[in-house]
Amino acid sequence: MNPFEAALGAAVSCAKTVSESDIYLFAGITGDFSPNHVDEAAMSKTEYGGRIAHGALLVGYMSRASTLIGDRCLALMAEHYPVSLGYDRIRFLAGVRIGDTITISYRIESVDAAKMRTNAAVSIHNQTGTCCAVATHVMRWLQRPKT
Repeated sequence: MNPFEAALGAAVSCAKTVSESDIYLFAGITGDFSPNHVDEAAMSKTEYGGRIAHGALLVGYMSRASTLIGDRCLALMAEHYPVSLGYDRIRFLAGVRIGDTITISYRIESVDAAKMRTNAAVSIHNQTGTCCAVATHVMRWLQRPKT
């Protein structure tokens, strides 16, 4: 079996409790100080009930899971190394609040050995099981240089 076909179905998950410092550090790095993320008084009056994490921060957590998938694809990693081509169909379905513990799930759903690509389903659920975000991750696998 080729290493791409062997990677089909590989899955990983990881968890993270989103802290206030995560939100403020991300806001500082990106310059995104939207009230959605930093104004508790304003956001407490909305359906979210308080500040929510940046969507781009959630994509960053998805990226962590994409890095971990290499541990489940040893045959593929032996001859290739992964480079993200991006996330398609990203949807933010529910707000992630400060103090929420989220679980990021990543599963390779399809492979294209000719293009050296994998497509993975990625989802984020909070501690109550609510799905907060979903995406499809496209990964390119580059041939390792021969030594």
